[in-house]
Amino acid sequence: MALTKIKTSRKKEHLLEGLSPFQLKDNLIKLAEEESRKNSTVMLNAGRGNPNWIATIPREAFLTLGLFGIEECRRVMNTAEGLAGIPEKKGIGRRFEKFLSSNKNAPGIDLLQKTYRYGIKQHGFNPDAWAHELAESVIGDQYPVPDRILSHMEPIIHDYLIQEMCNSESPRGKFDLFAVEGGTAAMCYIFDSLMQNHLVKKGDKIALMVPVFTPYIEIPQLERYSFNVVNIEASSMNKDGRHTWQYPDSELNKLKDPRIKILFTVNPSNPPSAALHPEAMRKIVNIVKKENPNLMVVTDDVYGTFVPGFHSLMKTIPYNTICVYSFSKYFGCTGWRLGAIAIHQKNIFDDRIRKLPAATQKLLHKRYGSITLHPEELTFIDRMVADSRQVALNHTAGLSLPQQTQMMLFSAFALLDTKNKYKKITQALVQKRLKLLWDELEIPLIKDPLNSGYYSEIDIQIWAKKIYGDDFVKWLKKNFEPVDILFRLAERTGVVLLNGGGFDGPEWSIRVSLANLPTEAYPVIGKHITELMQEYVRAWKSK
Repeated sequence: MALTKIKTSRKKEHLLEGLSPFQLKDNLIKLAEEESRKNSTVMLNAGRGNPNWIATIPREAFLTLGLFGIEECRRVMNTAEGLAGIPEKKGIGRRFEKFLSSNKNAPGIDLLQKTYRYGIKQHGFNPDAWAHELAESVIGDQYPVPDRILSHMEPIIHDYLIQEMCNSESPRGKFDLFAVEGGTAAMCYIFDSLMQNHLVKKGDKIALMVPVFTPYIEIPQLERYSFNVVNIEASSMNKDGRHTWQYPDSELNKLKDPRIKILFTVNPSNPPSAALHPEAMRKIVNIVKKENPNLMVVTDDVYGTFVPGFHSLMKTIPYNTICVYSFSKYFGCTGWRLGAIAIHQKNIFDDRIRKLPAATQKLLHKRYGSITLHPEELTFIDRMVADSRQVALNHTAGLSLPQQTQMMLFSAFALLDTKNKYKKITQALVQKRLKLLWDELEIPLIKDPLNSGYYSEIDIQIWAKKIYGDDFVKWLKKNFEPVDILFRLAERTGVVLLNGGGFDGPEWSIRVSLANLPTEAYPVIGKHITELMQEYVRAWKSK
C-alpha cells in the first residue's frame, strides 16, 4: 500500500528544510490553509509559541492607573479641545491614596494599592516620587530617565527576577537591569555590545547548548560574527533509549577549553522545554570556577516560570552571567514587547573591559566620549544602553514608560501572589496539554519535573525504532526527508508543526507548541501524528 501522494515533492522538501523553521512554517501554513478551505477542516497551527492566555489583573491595574494619570494631567490644565498638562509631583502621593480609596471597585485597584504600599514598605520609596513616576509612566509624557530603567520600576522588577529566576534565593549583591523590547531586542543588544566592546571578535570560539531557539544558531553565522561554534548537545538518553534532553559530562567538558569565550544557553530549552538538571548546573559551575574562569555566559530563561523551584545560572555564577528574561510567555503579552537584561554589579564583563589593551581602551574612549567625561567608568550594561541607540542617540534610549509600567505591574502581581495561584494554573494548563498530546501517541510520555511543558519535542526516529524496529527506520530514512511528516500533516490534516532539526535537535524530531491552541486541540494533533505514522508503517509492510 503506497502512501497518499502529496503536493510537495521530496526534492522541494529537501530545499525547504534548509530554511529557518520559522520560514519553513510559512510554507506549511499555506498548505494547511488550502486543506482547511478544501475540506472545511480547522487549521491547527502549533508552530509558534505565542500563548493563548493573558494575565488580566495586572492589565486591569494598568488601565485603572491610566485613569489616575489622566486625572492628574487635567488637574494641571484642562481644555475642552483635549489639551491637558502633565502630572505635578507635589502632594501627588496623597492624591493617589485618595484615588485608591475612592475607586475601591475599579478593576485592578487592589493590585495597584498593594503595589504602591509594597514600594513604600519594602523599598522605602518616597510617596510623592513613587506616585509621580507611576502617573507619568502610564501617561508616557517623558523620555525614559534613567534611560536604562526607571528608578522605582527597577527594584520591583529586580525582586521578581530574584523570586522567579533564583527561587527567591538571592546571591550576594544586586543586579543592574536594562528594560528592553522583549527577549528579541535583548539578544540583538547583547551580541552587538559584546562585539563593540571587544569582549569577543569575529571568528572567536563560542559554545551553544543545543537544541536551542533558532536565532542563537543563525546570528553567530552572520558575516559580522562568523563565530566558531561548539555545540554542547543534550544527548543523554535513559535506559530505554529515550531522550532526557540533558547534557552528559562528555559534552559539558567541552567548556573547559579556554578558547571558548562565551556560552549561550536557553534554560529551560527550546524546543525540549527541559530545565538544566542540578548535576549539570553544578558541573558548569565547577568548570567555570576551576577550569575556565574567563568564560562569559548568556542564559535566556524565558520559560523558567513554568518549572517549579527553577534556578538560573544568574544565581549560581552571577559574576560570569548575563540573564535574559522575557515577560511574553508567562503573562501572555508578546505584543507588549517586554523584557529585561540582568547583569550583576560585580561582573566579568566590566572587569574584562578594564583589562583591554591601551589601544583598544582608546578606541572605546572615543566611542563613548560623547556621553561621559569618563568613558572608562561606564559599565558594560550602560554601554549596552548606548549601543542600542548607536551611542549618538543615547539621550533618547530606553524602553517606553508605559511598557515599563506594565512590566512592573506584571512583576508586582507575581510578587504579591504569595500563594502562587497564577503560577499553579499556568503550569497546570501546559502540563495538561502535554499529557493530552502524548496520550494519543504510541510512545509514552516520560514524566520529568524539569519539563516545563511549554513545547514538546517528539523524535520520530526514536518512536519508529522503539515501536517498529530498525528495519522500519532504515526504510523511512531511505524514502523520505525528515520534514516529510510536517508536509503531510499540513496538506492532509491542517496541522502545522516545526522541524526539530531547525533548532539543532535530532533531524527527525518535530516541535509542538503547547501554548497557543485550545486545550482540546492537542489530542487531535496527537491523533493525526499517530495516524500518519501508522500510514507510513502500512506502506513499509506492503513494500
